[in-house]
Amino acid sequence: MNPAQPGPGARLCALDEIADPGAKGFVFRDGEALFLGFVVRVDGAVHGYVDRCPHAGFPLANLDGRYLTREGDLILCAAHGALFRRGDGVCLSGPCAGRALIPWPVRTMDGTVVTA
Repeated sequence: MNPAQPGPGARLCALDEIADPGAKGFVFRDGEALFLGFVVRVDGAVHGYVDRCPHAGFPLANLDGRYLTREGDLILCAAHGALFRRGDGVCLSGPCAGRALIPWPVRTMDGTVVTA
């Protein structure tokens, strides 16, 4: 496990800080180790993913932190244009079609998004 990845129960943000649909990225550091993750909110549910494209290993969002398409219906890799389903991270098109994002277990608790 990445030593920078927060353990279970770590508070990420208030649920209302993430639009529905929407996404929010998180960066954690422990010495030289970095962990990048993001949370997608859709229909009140949250899904977490490691922020790394299965194709080239780059973070998905561009500099403005946008993870979703303009329509908000798919996750977008800004580097290569790959498109992923929000609920399970499966790549529908692009250089990694058929592969999936790595899940990052998250949940909501009393209006707060926490790691699971």
